Amino acid sequence: MSISRTICVVLALLAASPATADPAKFLRAAAALENPKVRFDPDYRRIPYPMGDVPAGTGICADVVVRAYRGIGIDLQKLVHEDMKQHFDLYPKTWGLSAPDPNIDHRRVLNLRVFFSRYGKKLAVTNDPKDYRPGDIVTWNLDSHGSLPHIGIVTARRTRDGKRPLMLHNAGRGQVIEDVLFAAKITGHFRYAID
Repeated sequence: MSISRTICVVLALLAASPATADPAKFLRAAAALENPKVRFDPDYRRIPYPMGDVPAGTGICADVVVRAYRGIGIDLQKLVHEDMKQHFDLYPKTWGLSAPDPNIDHRRVLNLRVFFSRYGKKLAVTNDPKDYRPGDIVTWNLDSHGSLPHIGIVTARRTRDGKRPLMLHNAGRGQVIEDVLFAAKITGHFRYAID
């Protein structure tokens, strides 16, 4: 690998790995997003770059995660796009794209899963609720075919019996906090930029 290529790779890694943020601040940013009136809308939209977002009254599960990180100054739109420009071959080709698209790439669960695997801590997927810490990111498949990927954030709130953490997500009923950690097959467990 050439020296210039090595420098580019190191700079990309540094840009994608922001300084560790205060977990409490991240959890406050995430909790502030709870809003059952947010309409589930997966439509493709042209949005500004960087720091672009779809209208606040709409969104999907990935938008919840993107918005929570934006609340602590981390722009996943830019970070995912820059990483995909450098390493497009590592990301899924599910959508038939031949190049990254900053309007949508960060809004896709499969892309976020790759990004968090590369730059966050990839944690064990277990059936023990104690292994899921507030601020962790969890991905699921909502159907048996794996065609409905989903993502959410572990919150500091617990079920009434105290046994499980509640999750912030959007599966069509708004940006809500619910007891869904073990409601579907977990496909990923990550910790990114907080510790």
